[in-house]
Amino acid sequence: MAEVDRVSQVTNNRFLNYYELNTTDRIGNHKKYYMCSRRESAEKLDLMTGADRPDGVVMFALYGEGRDRVVLVHQYRYPLGAYIYELPAGLVEDGERVDEAALREMREETGLEFHPVLSDSGYERPFYSSAGMTDESCCMVFGTAGGTISQSGLEDTEQLDVVLADRQEAARILREENVAANCAFMLMNFISSADPLAFLHQRAGEGQL
Repeated sequence: MAEVDRVSQVTNNRFLNYYELNTTDRIGNHKKYYMCSRRESAEKLDLMTGADRPDGVVMFALYGEGRDRVVLVHQYRYPLGAYIYELPAGLVEDGERVDEAALREMREETGLEFHPVLSDSGYERPFYSSAGMTDESCCMVFGTAGGTISQSGLEDTEQLDVVLADRQEAARILREENVAANCAFMLMNFISSADPLAFLHQRAGEGQL
């Protein structure tokens, strides 16, 4: 059975760290495995605690009276050396609730006011980003947004434009542009559904999900 035998912390940075794992694979071979995490120490890694505490929050927000546009950011990302379309997102601060982080991050990144849609669907729980390389997880919060776009709250490291995309533009973005995976999936839902938030009120076994 595959397992982790020992964890060594390689870096000690504020936002992201690199860890070396001594592992045993499924047939008993001992190997090195490497991962990154937003956790500040090995003791706080999900593989050590068994917990899934969300690192970040992602907002899927419909805009306009007809809810016929979706709020996107077209952001420069250093690892790509290029711009990519994403949903507005950010880190959850210590002691901050996910819904509080969603309101704050939407305002800071876009200047818009975010109005979450309450749901008991469970879809807002943390989901892992890329488990082959990191234990980072994010909650997605769904709702609507209004107000006027502003970039006055951006940090110096953030270079982005706010885009209010209709269905035609969303389809073009999916065909032609760099797009984050979670953004791509939600744009597919936006394009194909008359009410992209309807799934929040459906339960398994109660109609098509």
